[in-house]
Amino acid sequence: MKLIFKKGDTKTYTKKVKQEEIASFESGTVHEVYSTFSIAKDAEWSGRSFVLDMKEDDEEGIGTSISVNHKSPAFVGEEIMYIATFEEITDKKEIITSYKAYAGKRLIAEGIQGQRILPKAKIDDIFIQIMADLD
Repeated sequence: MKLIFKKGDTKTYTKKVKQEEIASFESGTVHEVYSTFSIAKDAEWSGRSFVLDMKEDDEEGIGTSISVNHKSPAFVGEEIMYIATFEEITDKKEIITSYKAYAGKRLIAEGIQGQRILPKAKIDDIFIQIMADLD
């Protein structure tokens, strides 16, 4: 793992809300707004942007945690800007980032997310062991 970021470093990710990202479940559409679970996915991506720069060729990131404090709706077609901030690397080598998501000047969500960088071979071994335990 390349230790190239310090607390407070930021990255941005911008996207437009798509129809398939609205709040809907098997029972139907709840609201025609950007869903909390879609925010979680995009928030993780914003933090992963640090991981992509930090990981070596034989390593990969794996998500460990995410929180979403959903503050305001965003509508299909609105542009959302995620600002991810590097917070720390814990003693367990977990990369912690915070994020804020805006639709224009309106804060729509904020939270914390974590990822670990591990050797790809170790991740494969973990998955193989879990699959074997399922048999």
